[in-house]
Amino acid sequence: MMSQVHMFIQGRVQGVNFRYYVRRKAGELKLRGYARNLSDGRVEILAQGPRDNLERLIDYVRDNPGLSFVTGLDINWEEPKGDLGSFYIKF
Repeated sequence: MMSQVHMFIQGRVQGVNFRYYVRRKAGELKLRGYARNLSDGRVEILAQGPRDNLERLIDYVRDNPGLSFVTGLDINWEEPKGDLGSFYIKF
C-alpha cells in the first residue's frame, strides 16, 4: 500500500550535500518524490512508497547523513496525491 510523508528538516542541512544523500537513500528504498532547499534554511522532503520504507528514510534523516546535523524534524503523514515519479532534487 502506498503512503506519503512530507518532512521539513531543520539544522545544518544546506550546503552539506544533504539532499544528495537523501536522494541516494530514497533510490535504494524505491521511493518517489523530491528534496529541496527552502529559503529559510530548512530542507523539504516529500516522499511516496511503502510505509516501512518511508520510516527507514525518516530514520536515515535522523542519523545526520554526511556532514549534516539535524536539529528539528517535522513529519506529516498524508494521503498520496498523484504519482511523483522517481525521487529527485527539486531546484
